Amino acid sequence: MAMKKTHKRKKSGRMLGRGAGSCGWGARKKHKKAGHRGGKGMSGTGKRADQKKTLVIKLYGNKYFGKQGITSRGTERDTRKRIDLWQIEQNLETYGKKVGDKWEVNLEGYKILGNTDVKHKLSIKAFQASKSAIEKIKKAGGEIILEESDNEE
Repeated sequence: MAMKKTHKRKKSGRMLGRGAGSCGWGARKKHKKAGHRGGKGMSGTGKRADQKKTLVIKLYGNKYFGKQGITSRGTERDTRKRIDLWQIEQNLETYGKKVGDKWEVNLEGYKILGNTDVKHKLSIKAFQASKSAIEKIKKAGGEIILEESDNEE
């Protein structure tokens, strides 16, 4: 009567030391663990490597892998806040309050852009405004109060 085999070793366990892993160090079993991947150095962390991914991400964030764009490091992004007249008109209740026949809108810190015509009388406080925005607000019977003296761009 033939005995049944109750346990079969996994193929990965049987293949150690055969093929690619046996080059250089011989059997792979002696060089599998993290200690054999070196210390804090950066070798082996290239484009296709996962060896030290957690270490690299912890130290450098996600700026180590992949392309980071073509702007030079000295170039600063323009982070001024801008808002279009169309957005103001659509959300008048959110941005402003009605005083008499005018809407008073306080958008300090914003630059107002004039891509659409204005239907309401607006009194806007803003940081800057484009020439077209100023024209359109005045044409509708409104006014614009700017924080900066140099307001055209």
